[in-house]
Amino acid sequence: MEFILPLWPAYPELFLLLAVSVILIGDLFVRDENRIVTYGLTQAALVGCIFITWMWATREPVYTFSGMFVDDLMSDVLKLLVLLSVMLVLAYSRPYLAARGMFRGEFFALILFATLGMMIMISANHLLVLYLGLELMMLSLYSLVALQRDSATATEAAMKYFVLGALASGMLLYGMSMIYGATGTLEITELAQLIAEGSVSDLNAVLVFGLVFVVAGIGFELGVVPFHMWVPDVYQGSPNPVALFVSSVPKLAGFAIIVRLLAQGLGAEQLVAEWQQMLLVMAVLSIVIGNVTAIVQTNLKRMLAYSTIAHMGFVLLGVLAGDENGLSAAMFYMVVYVLMNLGAFGMILLLSRSGFEADNLEDFRGLNQRSPWYAFMMLLIMFSMVGIPPTVGFYAKLAVLQALLNAGFLPVAVVAVVFSVVGAFYYLRLVKLMYFDAPEDTAPIAPGADVKVLMSLNGGAMLFFGIMPQPLMALCLYSIQASL
Repeated sequence: MEFILPLWPAYPELFLLLAVSVILIGDLFVRDENRIVTYGLTQAALVGCIFITWMWATREPVYTFSGMFVDDLMSDVLKLLVLLSVMLVLAYSRPYLAARGMFRGEFFALILFATLGMMIMISANHLLVLYLGLELMMLSLYSLVALQRDSATATEAAMKYFVLGALASGMLLYGMSMIYGATGTLEITELAQLIAEGSVSDLNAVLVFGLVFVVAGIGFELGVVPFHMWVPDVYQGSPNPVALFVSSVPKLAGFAIIVRLLAQGLGAEQLVAEWQQMLLVMAVLSIVIGNVTAIVQTNLKRMLAYSTIAHMGFVLLGVLAGDENGLSAAMFYMVVYVLMNLGAFGMILLLSRSGFEADNLEDFRGLNQRSPWYAFMMLLIMFSMVGIPPTVGFYAKLAVLQALLNAGFLPVAVVAVVFSVVGAFYYLRLVKLMYFDAPEDTAPIAPGADVKVLMSLNGGAMLFFGIMPQPLMALCLYSIQASL
C-alpha cells in the first residue's frame, strides 16, 4: 500500500467543489430568462470532472489524506459512470424544469453537491470519510425532493425521506462506532488486516453486532426489504427530474459502499458467513415483495419503485456469492440497472408537458400510434428490465445467476428466476398498452434535438450491450479485481 502526500488522487472532487462554488456565486448574477447559462456551466463542470478523472486514472490503488482516501480502478470507473449519468439526468430534465419554473440555480447546485458526496463515498477508505460523503449526498437529496415547495406531495415525500434517512444514518454510524470499539481503527484497509490476522479477540459480539447495523444502513441506501418503505413514496412524490436522479445515480455510490465495507473491510472468511445470511434474507424478500407488489400499481413511478426494490435484490444476490465473479456480476447489474432506469424515467419526462405529468400507465396508451420510435425505445427498456434476450438485462441476470450457482446457492437462484417471470407481467402490461390500445392523448411529442438523440442512444444501448456485453463485463471484473 502506497501512501503519498500529493492531492492528485482527489483532484476530481476538489475541482467539482470549486466548480459548484463558482456556479453558486455566478448564478446570483444570472437572470431567470438566462438560466441556460447556469445549466451550461453545470454541464461544463461535469465534463471537466470527467476529463480530470480520466487523465488521473490509475490501475493500482493510491492513497492520500493519511490513507483515508483511495483512488483505484473501481473508483475511477464508478465516478465516470456517475458523472455521465448526472449529465444525462440534466439533459433529460432541462425542458421539464423550464416548463414548470424550476429551472433555478438551486437545482443545479444541489445536484452537484449530491454528486460530490457520491464521489467521496466511492473513494472512501475510512469510515468517517464514507459517512461524510453519505451525509453530503443525502442532505442534498432531501432538499431536491422538497424543491417544489408549493407541492404538498413533494413536501410529504421529503419529510418521510428525511426521517427514515436520519434513522438509517444513525444505525450506520452506530454500527461504525461498534466496529471501532471492537477493532480500534476506522481505516478500512487496516480493519481488514486486523480481522484477517486474528488480532480482534475471537471476533467478539460487538463486531458482529456492529456489522448488523452497518448492513441495515446499506439496505436503506439501496432501498431493499425491509428498509424499502421510503422508495415508492419518494419516487411518486418527487418532481420527475428528482425522481429520475434519486432512483438511479446514488445506486452506484451504494454499490461502492458494499464493496468498501463488506468485501474489503469485513470480507474476512470469519465474517463473510455473518453478512451473507443477512444479505440472503434481504435479497430474496426484495425480489419477492418488489415483483409481487409492482403488479397492482397503476402509477408508473410507483411501479418503477417496486421494480427498483426487486432489481436491488438481484444486485445483493451477486454480492452474496462472495467472490470476484459475484461482485463483478453485481457491478455489471448495477450499471445496467442505472442505464435502464435513466431510460424509463427519461421517457416519462419526454412525454410530460406543461400541466401534464405522464406518470401513469394509462398515459402510455397507444404510444406506438403517436410515435413508433419512442414506443420502440420504451419496448427495449421494458424487455431489458424483464431480462429478455438480446437486451442487456438478460445478460445481467444471467451473470448474477451463474455466480450464485457457482457459489452453491441453487435454491436461491430458482426463487430469483421464478419471481423474475412473475415480474414480467407488469413490464409487458406497459408494452401491451403502448402497442395494442388506442391513444387517449393525441398531443404531439416534440422534444428537443438533444433529448431525442439521448433517448435514442439510451434505448439503443439496451441492444448494443446486449449483443456485445463482454467489454462492459470485463471492465467490471477488472475493476473489482483491482480494488480487492
